[in-house]
Amino acid sequence: MSSLLIELSERARQLVPEERAQLAEGLLASLQEWSSPEVEAAWDAEILRRIGEYECGEAVLVPAADVFAQARRLTQ
Repeated sequence: MSSLLIELSERARQLVPEERAQLAEGLLASLQEWSSPEVEAAWDAEILRRIGEYECGEAVLVPAADVFAQARRLTQ
């Protein structure tokens, strides 16, 4: 982590919660500007494909608790 990032992080933590939320929203919005139309179109297509599988009963649904338990096992 760069010294600038460390300093900014420390200063951001001193903000009141509302200001931290505004800062976080602004930073997240700036990341969305990186996204290309092609990437957005690919994600939109993937989302529609997954919705279609779910609606047709083709999707294999896994409870979130099972997913998180497996993720914990894999990362330990």
